Amino acid sequence: MSASDIVVAVTGASGVIYARRLVNVLLEANRTVHLVLSPAAGLVCLEELGVTIDFEQFDPRVFLDKDHDTGTLDRLKYHHYQDFNAGIASGSFRTAGMVICPCSMGTLGSLANGMSTNLIHRVADVHLKERRKIVIVPRETPLSSIQLENMKRLVDAGAVLLPAMPGFYLQPQSIDDLVDFIISRICDHLEVDVQLTKRWGSEN
Repeated sequence: MSASDIVVAVTGASGVIYARRLVNVLLEANRTVHLVLSPAAGLVCLEELGVTIDFEQFDPRVFLDKDHDTGTLDRLKYHHYQDFNAGIASGSFRTAGMVICPCSMGTLGSLANGMSTNLIHRVADVHLKERRKIVIVPRETPLSSIQLENMKRLVDAGAVLLPAMPGFYLQPQSIDDLVDFIISRICDHLEVDVQLTKRWGSEN
């Protein structure tokens, strides 16, 4: 473990394409990624990516882009969502932060109310109590007052709420451009230097 390790948790909201791209970008940036998927995330992976997730014998290659360097696989660490013995479940395990992408409203509600019923909840709780970076990427619309209140509680506790709301001022030409906009913002908050999109006010 090191302070450069990053936890990526994937839950059962639409937008798993963001999670897969984030994992690939972090690996390319020489970060070690600790990946956790909820059972509902497995359903979304099948529906949106055509990928079947085997939670018991997880093949990390299913989460890599087709042209990704498989030499980075040694830095992709998978953890079962029920494995409370995983190192990342402890506050003594050093990380550079955590991202929940996408974050379902069920997971959001559990975090806002201190409920730890799986490893994702527990690791998020650790990052909040240790005052470490935690970026939450909700993907839901419209939002109820209960969901908004849960978001505020998490922001008040120190989390960054970064909804999957891509910007159009950079004149995106593809879905990949829209995805990279969000991934770039996530990486900014994790202090991971990437050049995925042109920055406002810059020439490159």
